Amino acid sequence: MIFEGKKVLVTGGTGSMGKIFVHRVLSGEHGNPKKVIVLSRDEAKQHDMRVSYMTKIMGMDEAVYENFNKCLEFRIGDIRNFDDVCSAVKGVDIVVNAAALKQVPSCEYFPHQGVLTNCIGAQNIVRAIQENDYPVETVVGISTDKAAKPVNAMGMTKALMEKIFTSANILNKNTRFICVRYGNVLASRGSVIPLFHKQIESGGPVTITVPSMTRFLISINKAVDTVFAAIRDAEPGEIFIPIAPAATVENIAKALIGNQNIKIEITGIRPAEKMHEILISDEEAPFTVKKGSYFAVRSMLPELRGDLSSEERILNCEYSSSDTVLNLDETVALLTKNNLMKVRSEPQVELLR
Repeated sequence: MIFEGKKVLVTGGTGSMGKIFVHRVLSGEHGNPKKVIVLSRDEAKQHDMRVSYMTKIMGMDEAVYENFNKCLEFRIGDIRNFDDVCSAVKGVDIVVNAAALKQVPSCEYFPHQGVLTNCIGAQNIVRAIQENDYPVETVVGISTDKAAKPVNAMGMTKALMEKIFTSANILNKNTRFICVRYGNVLASRGSVIPLFHKQIESGGPVTITVPSMTRFLISINKAVDTVFAAIRDAEPGEIFIPIAPAATVENIAKALIGNQNIKIEITGIRPAEKMHEILISDEEAPFTVKKGSYFAVRSMLPELRGDLSSEERILNCEYSSSDTVLNLDETVALLTKNNLMKVRSEPQVELLR
């Protein structure tokens, strides 16, 4: 019971993953927490989240409502501000760092802003623990596929976040710093599926970048499960990665359009966007082992990696969304399973080039 009697801090806890993570921690499925702190700088989202609990929406059961009243605390603050971070981290057992600038174009045009949130914010957590001797047990950094072989500013800042947390294990022996890394989360804010739904509702066209572009697809709950698994099983410096299906953006669009008379328009690849997502690079593959239904990438720092036998190694090359791609029917089945489909028959769409 990883959260039983624990104080948990979630930075960026009003985001898509943060909200579901908080809700599931409050459910008590992994033990009842003593306190759950949500730190973010958006008071409107905090207010909406608070009201959703007060009015018992989100399919809330009594355990969630009881824990909300007993232990959920909202704090206005900024991960970039060291004093805000110190105040929030003080007295907690587990920190989940979900605060991020995560839109590729935003970071590409404003890379300094990405550094401030994704890198300096992570370092503020490390500094707070180290300089104040806070007895934090575990810190989890929420990373992204774009941190593996990064080609854009967002991925580069997230890769640095991983390195900041990994190296923090060396000088902070009493705190375990780990990360999780996953790809596209189905229907999360800013992802492609909500965009496609809006375009379909307005009559189209549905805009895709490149038809053969592939993306890993996991549900928001699978993303949260990955965080839970890492907290339970990860060694210091490890990065936990879900084994996930992938699909082309064209098949995602076709699946959602169904038999509606809506065109698909090809717009071309965006600045610094990858054709395929990579969750584990060629360089990381020799340090990758399998733990349950997850890959775990061990640290490249010899002090943390330990001995890794050839029998433990599970990959010989990078783990890419192009490795195994769902066909259209399989894509439909996955989206249906996650309640993301509209009424659909066989797709009849026209590609505009």
